[in-house]
Amino acid sequence: MKTLSELLHGIAEIQLIGSEGCAIEGIAFDSRKVLPGTLFAALPGSLVDGHTFIPAAIQHGAIAVLCEKLPETPDPQVTWIQAANLTSAFGKIAANYFGNPSKELHVVGITGTNGKTTTATLLYRLFTELGHKSGLLSTVCNYVDDLQIAATHTTPDPLEIQQLMAKMVEAGCTHCFMEVSSHAIDQERIAGIEFDGGVFSNLTHDHLDYHKTFAEYRNAKKKFFDRLDSQAFAITNLDDKNGMFMLQNTQARKLTYSSKTLADFKVKVMESHFDGMLINLDGTEVWTHFVGNFNASNLLAVYSTALSLGADRGEVLRIISMLKPVDGRFETFKSPTGIFAIVDYAHTPDAIKNVLSAINEVRTGNETLFTVVGAGGDRDKTKRPEMAFEAAKASNKVILTSDNPRSEDPEIIISEMAKGVPADKTANVVMITNRKEAIRTACMMARPGDIILIAGKGHEDYQEIKGVKYHFDDREVIREIFNVTNQN
Repeated sequence: MKTLSELLHGIAEIQLIGSEGCAIEGIAFDSRKVLPGTLFAALPGSLVDGHTFIPAAIQHGAIAVLCEKLPETPDPQVTWIQAANLTSAFGKIAANYFGNPSKELHVVGITGTNGKTTTATLLYRLFTELGHKSGLLSTVCNYVDDLQIAATHTTPDPLEIQQLMAKMVEAGCTHCFMEVSSHAIDQERIAGIEFDGGVFSNLTHDHLDYHKTFAEYRNAKKKFFDRLDSQAFAITNLDDKNGMFMLQNTQARKLTYSSKTLADFKVKVMESHFDGMLINLDGTEVWTHFVGNFNASNLLAVYSTALSLGADRGEVLRIISMLKPVDGRFETFKSPTGIFAIVDYAHTPDAIKNVLSAINEVRTGNETLFTVVGAGGDRDKTKRPEMAFEAAKASNKVILTSDNPRSEDPEIIISEMAKGVPADKTANVVMITNRKEAIRTACMMARPGDIILIAGKGHEDYQEIKGVKYHFDDREVIREIFNVTNQN
């Protein structure tokens, strides 16, 4: 329990009507979770406005309301906090409520279009191996030390973030590695977090359904670095044309990494195979269980961050050689007849291009490369033809199929993808709406030594169709077809 004045400490640009001495028993932004003594935040939503639920929250016992617009006749029994930026204010209130746990942790945020999950997860695993109790906030799963907690968003809501960080502190964690999505930055979900560092991976075509323009998407990412203070570090990928743009206005210590040009941290791929690659990290050769230039870049980001946090270089290199790929990221399977299948989360044009490039770097060229890929519904439609273009350009055969169609007709999504197939590649592309049948067809067409990329869903174990989530896991499907239990 804290007083309202304690919760509002350090928050500017608010107006208070009522007593700031009232005792707050809990905080919530869902009126259904309000109990007597709760502060209710009337946050804006994508479908509904939280202000609509203020009466219900008061009926359930809310004694304080955080809002942007006051009602015409404010209830005098309630303390009203009016804020111009609700989500930012709520994030800071949540941080104060849970004792500002980020101050007790070394928090590093990773942002970019691709590579966030791999980089954050590998940092969590590396620092755990180094003997530091650590936490992870990621697309695949959240961890408090070794306690696994299901993830629902790339970056959770402000209340959940602070709750999880408070649990990390309670569990004795010293580090927290988290993915920071453009949505979370734009929606101020990370307000109230003190970051020790930020990492930029890359920026490619994605989320334009939300941001509308690429410039808006890019600027949302940049805002994260703009807000880092002078005690933090900011690490950027010089191989991305937006890399230095991200650091233009940051006060943080600027560091760079690259596989192509002079930088503070460098990597070079020496050898590539389906079971791993030999890389040179700042002059030291290390064998890794990863494949592809994009993964070399991810590993370099991990290495750069670990050293920036003061880790011993020799130990970091030793552990990097032991790390394994993240679930659903270039996860490999081999049939008894010698057909290779690779399951990957690639769901943007650039990610498709990267994973196919990694495969083509390793293959001899005598094999047939099949790509099974779909695009999600109710998301950025402009990337659909581009995804198909990249798949058709770098594969021998492509099967366009369903991903998570959500509220859309999957056949319409597939037809929009097909528009991106080059005219000279149309004969190599087929459309099979049922995803399981699409995977099965690729396996039936493949011969020993051939390669099948199953892209788009990776670690996901569901398909969302017309608002209903059905169990579906690409990895389970391929194991069933191959009749194998091994992976990677």
